[in-house]
Amino acid sequence: MSDPARRIDQSANNNNNSIYREAPGNIEAEQALLGAILVNNDAYYRVSDFLKPIHLHEPLHRKIYEVAGEIIRMGKTANPVTIKTFLPADEKVGEMTIAQYLARLAAEAVTIINAEDYGRAIYDLALRRALITIGEDMVNIAFDAPLDMPPQSQIEDAERRLFELAETGRYDGGFQSFNDAVALAIDMAGAAYQRDGGLSGISTGIHTLDRRMGGLQPSDLIILAGRPGMGKTSLATNIAYNIAKAYRAEVQADGSSKAINGGVVGFYSLEMSSEQLATRIISEQTEIPSSKIRRGEITEADFELLVGCSQEMQKVPLFIDQTGGISIAQLAARARRLKRQRGLDLLVIDYVQLMTGSKKSNDNRVQEITEITTGLKALAKELAVPVIALSQLSRQVENRDDKRPQLSDLRESGSIEQDADVVLFVYREEYYVKNQEPRRTPEEVSGNIKTEEYLRWEEKMMKVRGTADVIVAKQRHGPTGTVSLGFQDEFTRFSDLADSSYSQYSHE
Repeated sequence: MSDPARRIDQSANNNNNSIYREAPGNIEAEQALLGAILVNNDAYYRVSDFLKPIHLHEPLHRKIYEVAGEIIRMGKTANPVTIKTFLPADEKVGEMTIAQYLARLAAEAVTIINAEDYGRAIYDLALRRALITIGEDMVNIAFDAPLDMPPQSQIEDAERRLFELAETGRYDGGFQSFNDAVALAIDMAGAAYQRDGGLSGISTGIHTLDRRMGGLQPSDLIILAGRPGMGKTSLATNIAYNIAKAYRAEVQADGSSKAINGGVVGFYSLEMSSEQLATRIISEQTEIPSSKIRRGEITEADFELLVGCSQEMQKVPLFIDQTGGISIAQLAARARRLKRQRGLDLLVIDYVQLMTGSKKSNDNRVQEITEITTGLKALAKELAVPVIALSQLSRQVENRDDKRPQLSDLRESGSIEQDADVVLFVYREEYYVKNQEPRRTPEEVSGNIKTEEYLRWEEKMMKVRGTADVIVAKQRHGPTGTVSLGFQDEFTRFSDLADSSYSQYSHE
């Protein structure tokens, strides 16, 4: 007999080392919990917030728990008599009928005091079964090695499933009852009532924009687009830093932290390095032009401001990933990891066109962008955080007299416009008016002589200098329209027009 055969034969005769392993479950704990619920319906409310029917191992117990829950939520009494009519009458449990089994459960019920402990034990075993399923799938896929799923993709898929299990205790999605949805909506309204500014979402730190949008809403994909030079990266950086700077958290009952104001921000900077991004933020906060910071043209007082600002910035929960050409799968995996390790309340991607999709797109850029935006929307829902994704606009804007962007100007616009919950355009008329400055002769410049054409241009320039428009072109749960903001080009800073003292580090 070969060694494997001998081992199988030996283990078959060894009661302590059976080759057959049954999925973990505790039928007795399920019976005890159901009995407690049938005797005293208050036991249901001790476990219903975390224990769902799918968590019970025995199919009949799932049905009993589900029916009892529906009856209790309707305000009626769930007991062996009222429940049995909703269960198959001809089904048998051993030698007992369903009615006899229900009566047996109630007769042998534990006290309501133990109900939550039994519920937790059942829930933990359900998580273990889910882990076993994920593990078995990983092993089977790794052995089969399908051509369309390289090892990196399998790792990312396993990480996604494990993240979902860790976050929600569920790994297979499914329908949610309308009762649960209504409760979530009321909780969101209560949080908005208590939050600074009365916003349902996270405040951007720019009040005019918050009033139009109600803050940044969880699970929303927000596309922020503009032509080069309009300041879309500056606006995204301003919002990200404002949110991270305002972060305040409170510890929950399970020991985790939850943001009650501001939030933890993940920033994917695919175009600029983390140092360049930090320089922008320092410039914005200290009101020292970034060009002077880079060239070292600063005074001693300026340097003290920079040091003070950097010390403040080190406390801010803003995390930067500067990997260029990152794929949507890699981005999602890193975002999940950040949420598990540090928490996450906002994701910013600068910008969509620098991301890559899978190889399935076969060099079709429109198809690749569709995969990326669909993936970003799915990630926003999975992590329950707003995602701000920056996007370029096509050159057709420059060919129009009216250069204010429209939804059709989005590059590969079909998928971007369709997947986005909110589309914002950054438009600075000052940029275009500045480029229309009439030419002056050296004599006119030296003598400060201004022609009528030049005076008209100067007047127009005065009206638009230091201003910017954020056009809300699409918003699923709010009005569209234009928000007027102030913009200081030398500090790359957006602010409310009436706000003249934005920085705590402003010069005296």
